[in-house]
Amino acid sequence: MAPSRQSQVPPYAKDEKVLCFHGDLMYEAKIIEVSVKPGQKPDDAQYRIHYKGWKASWDDWVSQDRIRKFTEDNKQLASQLQLQARMRAQGSKGGKKGVKANGSEMSSARGSEERAAGSSSFGGRGPRRGRDYELENEETFHTRPSVKLIVPDILKAMLVDDWENVTKNNQLVPLPHPRPVTKILEDYAAYETPKRPAGSSHVDILEETLAGLKEYFDKSLGRILLYRFERAQYAEMHKKWMSDDPEFAGKTASDTYGPEHFMRLLVSLPELIAQTNMDQQSVNRLREEMVKFCTWLSKHTADYFVSIYESPSQDYIQKCNH
Repeated sequence: MAPSRQSQVPPYAKDEKVLCFHGDLMYEAKIIEVSVKPGQKPDDAQYRIHYKGWKASWDDWVSQDRIRKFTEDNKQLASQLQLQARMRAQGSKGGKKGVKANGSEMSSARGSEERAAGSSSFGGRGPRRGRDYELENEETFHTRPSVKLIVPDILKAMLVDDWENVTKNNQLVPLPHPRPVTKILEDYAAYETPKRPAGSSHVDILEETLAGLKEYFDKSLGRILLYRFERAQYAEMHKKWMSDDPEFAGKTASDTYGPEHFMRLLVSLPELIAQTNMDQQSVNRLREEMVKFCTWLSKHTADYFVSIYESPSQDYIQKCNH
């Protein structure tokens, strides 16, 4: 089938109002020139950007991975990134006071658990203005980048309720979860993918991010994401995954556990990413994807989180206490 006319033109047009990354923040901008060299794919076009309210000396040539459509969702994302920057600035002045801003405070509840590190890569070239980060990384060689993730208040409340249900009330999330992580990621992909130019790097980044989160979750659940009271339940479930039971055989944590445990991974990401070799641009992209995902999930908590935890048998409780 011949390529559509739409696929033969760059995803952004001259005079289009957009949002554009400058460092790790996004600003309103206008495309004042589009350049596609002979033989070059439309997705590889270069765009001359003028930032609204900035002098023309700040105009810059950028690739499409720096640009976002001027939509309500992306404007909200820009505001979230600005808020994160302010919270980081406050945190650097107030020492440990900044911990709660990035949403990682809940992960300390499992601080005695073994921390496992993984690696993740997100492709793309670094922006010209992003070279400041390269210099900073050389000067602070032993400081690894981390994801400063601000978790919406409603998700923080779900995390606190989850912690109390398990550690204080001796209750468990029912398994298998009616809306497992796999289902959540599929639903989010179905929601978010149509908002991005078909076949673009933005779609690739989304797919890679969601696949990476699923793999992270499958590998880290049994190691660092469980409270002690849940370990016996996990051991029983793991046996079922290894059995011949057609309902469970070959399944993984992401097929069985839901958003209650997945949120524990998300608030642990700052610590996990700090142990990887991800470059700053990849960290920025991951943060962008996480902000979007958490914002979406915060609007659908009633659809995915369970409303009632189950109370295990007395035998189970005694086994966990010994």
